[in-house]
Amino acid sequence: MAMVVARGVPDSEAVLVPHASVGVAAARHRMIADLTDRGIAPEVVDDAALVLSELLSNALKHAHALPSGSVRAAWAVRPDHLLGIEVTDGGGPTLPRRSSPSLTARGGRGLSIIDALSAEWGVRGGGDEVTVWALLATGRPDGHASSAWDAFDFDAVEPLDG
Repeated sequence: MAMVVARGVPDSEAVLVPHASVGVAAARHRMIADLTDRGIAPEVVDDAALVLSELLSNALKHAHALPSGSVRAAWAVRPDHLLGIEVTDGGGPTLPRRSSPSLTARGGRGLSIIDALSAEWGVRGGGDEVTVWALLATGRPDGHASSAWDAFDFDAVEPLDG
């Protein structure tokens, strides 16, 4: 399955990636290039790339694909100068929640990493479609507050060139 891009509101982007590990790198590289082109500070881009990687990795490990066989990753630079990142999958047996792994555990730290790097994060949906989202400060002056993803539109999906 090829990665496709959906352009939503200005300063937003979404990609559909395969429900496979190759999708993590493809979405991460696309987001890094997009945020760098927009002039987002390199340290924010680095944090955003880690958050996106953790969200996608969790979706691959714990959830099913969407009916298309893919997972949707999206990001938007919001009017309140927060960077919103979200990953939508086909749901799984449980909803995502933070855990407290032992020091020797090989996993279980993803949502703790997201919690440490983001201003806020959460889960919406359930059943056949679950979205985990995170908000990161861009380092720009704060403007007015708005609810997460209130203006994002996933209707226009087109193939990603190269």
